[in-house]
Amino acid sequence: MVRILRLADVLSRRGKSRTQHYNDIAAGLFTHPVKLSTRAAGWPEHETDEITRAVIAGKDSSAIRALVTKLEAARKVAA
Repeated sequence: MVRILRLADVLSRRGKSRTQHYNDIAAGLFTHPVKLSTRAAGWPEHETDEITRAVIAGKDSSAIRALVTKLEAARKVAA
């Protein structure tokens, strides 16, 4: 089962502000949200965890962008 985290949970786990989080998305350093309804969105918990592990491991921006691309491509395959 995939657990979906809402924005407040993601920000808490990442230790970033809302602005920094959305800047990371725009820069390709974090996955785009999944639409849950017309007014709700969230992020799969495993994606948040994988990106956080990559940052902790000291991966550079290009490696994290490649990870984000891989994670978003996996969403399409799973659907």
